[in-house]
Amino acid sequence: MSEEKPRRLKYALAGVALALAVALFVLLGPPQLLAKSETPAFCASCHIHESQYEAWFQQGAHRRLACVDCHLPNDNSASHYTWKSIDGMKDLVLFNAGRVPDDIRITERGRKVVQANCIRCHEGAVEMIDQDRSCTDCHRRQLHKNSSAMETL
Repeated sequence: MSEEKPRRLKYALAGVALALAVALFVLLGPPQLLAKSETPAFCASCHIHESQYEAWFQQGAHRRLACVDCHLPNDNSASHYTWKSIDGMKDLVLFNAGRVPDDIRITERGRKVVQANCIRCHEGAVEMIDQDRSCTDCHRRQLHKNSSAMETL
């Protein structure tokens, strides 16, 4: 069991190094790669996100937003690109390892990011309500599974 911790640490460090390398490649790499990787079409290019893309495409007001507007921290660039790299690498590894769950669910950290982005975008509308309550408690149609055509599934 004592060999398990160094192995996990080695894999974690390798993952961080790989995420950093990919982030630097995206930031400093071919022109327009960074901009392209911010689009919903880029997110949908990986078939594990097809149903989420279709649900987003059917939504009304939020259809003008990109996935990264809701699902990545947008309080500062460093946080945004750090988590973009981490989440992107996680998706890439899961996809290529064949370990993508059939039912993709948002993580607790992801919920907090989405909540913060809801408040950031709708600041004027939500300043008088309980911001500790999840926005999606009331706005269930904003969840990918409950939007438009997906709602009947």
